[in-house]
Amino acid sequence: MIGPDATSDHLPEGLQFGGELPPDLDPLAEGILMKHQREWLEDDSDLKLGEKGRRTGITFAEALDDALLAAKARSAGGMNVFYIGDTKDKGREFVGYVAHFARIVGGELVSIEEYMFEDQQADGSTRLISAFRVQFASGFRVEALSSRPENIRGLQGKVVIDEAAFHKNVREVLDAVNALLIWGGKIVVISTHNGVLNPFNELILEAKAGKVPFKLHFIPFQKAIDNGLYRRVCLQQRKTWTKDGEIEWERTIRSSYGVRTSAMQQELDCIPAESEGAALTRVQIESCMAADIPIVRWVLPDSFKNEPEEARKAAAKDFCDRELQPILEKLDPNLRHVFGEDFARTGDAADTLVLEIGSDLTRRAVLLLELRNVPFDQQRDVLFYVIDRLPRRGGRLDATGNGAYIAEAAALRYGACVVEVKLSAEWYRLNSPPYIEAFSDRTVLLPKHDDVLRDHQALSYVGGVIKVPDNYRFKGTDGFPRHGDSAIAGILAYAASRADYWEAGYRSPSTDGARDDGPSDDDEARDWWRQPLGAGLRGGL
Repeated sequence: MIGPDATSDHLPEGLQFGGELPPDLDPLAEGILMKHQREWLEDDSDLKLGEKGRRTGITFAEALDDALLAAKARSAGGMNVFYIGDTKDKGREFVGYVAHFARIVGGELVSIEEYMFEDQQADGSTRLISAFRVQFASGFRVEALSSRPENIRGLQGKVVIDEAAFHKNVREVLDAVNALLIWGGKIVVISTHNGVLNPFNELILEAKAGKVPFKLHFIPFQKAIDNGLYRRVCLQQRKTWTKDGEIEWERTIRSSYGVRTSAMQQELDCIPAESEGAALTRVQIESCMAADIPIVRWVLPDSFKNEPEEARKAAAKDFCDRELQPILEKLDPNLRHVFGEDFARTGDAADTLVLEIGSDLTRRAVLLLELRNVPFDQQRDVLFYVIDRLPRRGGRLDATGNGAYIAEAAALRYGACVVEVKLSAEWYRLNSPPYIEAFSDRTVLLPKHDDVLRDHQALSYVGGVIKVPDNYRFKGTDGFPRHGDSAIAGILAYAASRADYWEAGYRSPSTDGARDDGPSDDDEARDWWRQPLGAGLRGGL
């Protein structure tokens, strides 16, 4: 038994008090906790998932949270906490943190106790193993147990699984703790990565796809540095912080990995190793394709941009009435429709993919529109023609580079249901995994075409995110170059399908049977694409 006023100098060998924290360190003092640590503490979710780089301070923050939780009375929401690390040393360090925080923050006299825990085996037998705990005056305790899933079946409270990717079977551990939620327990999973095929990475992908209700926190090493990690290192080591010192400190840490770049990126940048390569197989893509989904293409010569404005506008209207209206008028007004547009002016195709969300939540493509060498104004005209005729609509538009013009115009015209997207590594990190998961679930259906297939085969892990590599090009069936255009449009459309807001409203029929938001034969005075949306109301469903 170790007294509450002990310091690391008085502890048994190997049992360090709070990881050798300064004895007077108050974690709630100004400037101690970093932003991501505060965000972690403020999140009271029952299911919490931390994807982190090494030594970013999340275990420290979790220990503080658990000390405060166990110190509460039952009437205030207090409960037991069971910490499951990947090593015995992690358990020692964690309960040391907890004891320190109980004394400094709560003013409570607690003890760290090493005891023998009766470990239940799969065959029903038991064995005694070493474990650690801190007992609080509230009657609750914080215990550090081994990582065997049998240990925690039947226990009640909060379970913290630390370095989950390095447990023998984190899936079994999760299965064992899920029952805790029935009686108001909590589950926290924290880890650095340990390979792209590791169950922890699979759990991350499922959380991003919305398959499991974990609240996800992303804490790479760089974020911790930006939030003041090196300043805290200097504080603990009683050094003076300088920017040059911080740069050199980070360089030393990263260079210590030598040529093992993938290991460095995995441990520091949250990029699972062996994650370079195709994100989808040909079989996965082809199983989510249908031959009856229309693809409409409009390719223009360079000379078209020099035509008079009225001629260009008339050509766009004629194309839309001839090629698009027969498709759009068949859309089910009772179903939600979303679109994603990957913009291009020259070289690649500007792809707009329209998805219909069925009652079974399958996203079925109803139109793939490809424009090549079409001037900006006519791309805008055609896009507005399509959006105007989408029932219960929502969309995402590529606002990167020149695409910002059309994306901004659409956002101004349609409001919150249309969102401008600056394509970035962070955006792909959050939005690509749900789209990829849809192919595994077969909850997305695309046009059956070789160009669409090859576009999606281009989706790869690049620097830990799923995207089309910047330098990737291939020649399509029409002889023109492609850059995974329909795949990017697909990710955008799928992201729109997961949004919480939609346009809803009543649209009265026009006298000639056409939608009242479309052009009328006798209204030549106004731009055809500026026709009013009808007597609709915008709001969330």
